[in-house]
Amino acid sequence: MYECMKYDALYARQSLDKKDSISIESQLTTCEYETKGSPFKTYQDKGYSGKNLNRPDFERLIKDIKQGLIKRVIVYRLDRISRSILDFANLMQIFEQYNVEFVSTTEKFDTSTPVGRAMLNICIVFAQLERETIQERVSDAYHSRSKKGFYMGGRIPYGFKKVDTIIDGIKTSKYIADEEESSHIKLIYSMYSNRENSLNDIVKYFVSNNIKQKRGRNWSSARLSELLRNPIYVQSDLSVYEFFKSQGANIINDVSEFKGQGCYLYQGTVSKSRKQCDLTDKEIVLAQHEGIISSEIWLNCRLRCLSNQQCAKSGKGKNSWLVGKIKCGNCGYALVVRKSNTKWGRYGVCSNKEATGMCKGTSGSVYMDLLEDYVFNAIKGKLAEFKTLTDYSKKVINPKVQANETKIVQISDEINKLLEKVVNANDVLMDYINNKVKELDQQRRLFEQENILMTQKLKEDNINIVQNHVDNWEKVSFDDKTYVVDILIRVIHISNGKIEIDWNI
Repeated sequence: MYECMKYDALYARQSLDKKDSISIESQLTTCEYETKGSPFKTYQDKGYSGKNLNRPDFERLIKDIKQGLIKRVIVYRLDRISRSILDFANLMQIFEQYNVEFVSTTEKFDTSTPVGRAMLNICIVFAQLERETIQERVSDAYHSRSKKGFYMGGRIPYGFKKVDTIIDGIKTSKYIADEEESSHIKLIYSMYSNRENSLNDIVKYFVSNNIKQKRGRNWSSARLSELLRNPIYVQSDLSVYEFFKSQGANIINDVSEFKGQGCYLYQGTVSKSRKQCDLTDKEIVLAQHEGIISSEIWLNCRLRCLSNQQCAKSGKGKNSWLVGKIKCGNCGYALVVRKSNTKWGRYGVCSNKEATGMCKGTSGSVYMDLLEDYVFNAIKGKLAEFKTLTDYSKKVINPKVQANETKIVQISDEINKLLEKVVNANDVLMDYINNKVKELDQQRRLFEQENILMTQKLKEDNINIVQNHVDNWEKVSFDDKTYVVDILIRVIHISNGKIEIDWNI
């Protein structure tokens, strides 16, 4: 009596309503033919993918199966019900448990025989392969478009608005500056480029002046930090290219193309790190819009953010104004600053030796008070030798120097590409590579020498700033001391009781 109450279940699914897709109505009409006049009930999910089973009417179908109401499930084609081998295997267990037959009208499966079940599993494999192939094509298309600087959707960055445009004959969008918001962006960068202002200072200023984010939200230091790291705002040039290259980023465009556009930062196909401060193998692509922040100010803020990140990692950034500059002369790892309860207080130790014991150097701890006194006296002595000083963040831009630097970078890149071919090169190719590298290296040296001659005259205003800080060393702030060290010193190597200072001047 109970068996007579069972009916056929006709299930149809359509993910997208396109011209070449099979409509829900067509699927159900074909499935109805298989009922041969038996009672049936329809289940349909429109706008749902077959990659999983999270569909409202399909869940209703499973519920009815478990209540013993269904004798057969009829679909137009196998992939209408699922594209996943694992999901379909689980479904088949449910069908067998409740004595439900499965019918595909176009593929004619008979699940009551071993051969039918085997053929069913084979078709499921190909259905999943088709889905994965489609996903791969979509991913490749996205990656290809992103490398051309196309607008790829997502939230519009603060400071911009979106307009329609055509690139390479393709309709897309690009950003243009929003007058009011871009003025706020410029204010944020201008304030943060002054080391006297912290992120909290900017937040307080914006709150007091009722300057809101989009949708009326108040600013936060985290939001400001995210904004200050975003290359979407920078007017790209050679210095921006060199910064990203030094950080290990994969730069898609040639250096000669960096002419004021903003940049997109993508995760890339290789990089696994999602930390914003880690750019290793992430991809930098020139955008189609013009940047709104000069490269000098953007780099100044970006380097300050990077310095803050490095200090935050170790938690020892305020232990010494030499942190980040002192390296082990034996293994090259940074010296970390520790505190002790002894009379010496702070001391530096090789981070490699402390963490792994792999450093074989004989250097012990370095007492920071003594080291800071030594470096400070060395700074005073070095300043006495020079009347002028170059500050990379304030130097006058010489078009000829900039052009030469661009050529130097291009030549270096070409040399590196040639050297990558050495491994698989035969004798003939090796001779060509050697001669070509020598030729390129001579060109590079000429450009470098020309730049040295053009930059012999150094700016005099910066020496006064640094000299003033040095003369008032006990009164100046920690950040000012760090500022002096950043300008004057590239790195300090300490090994076996010897201190070697690599100067920037």
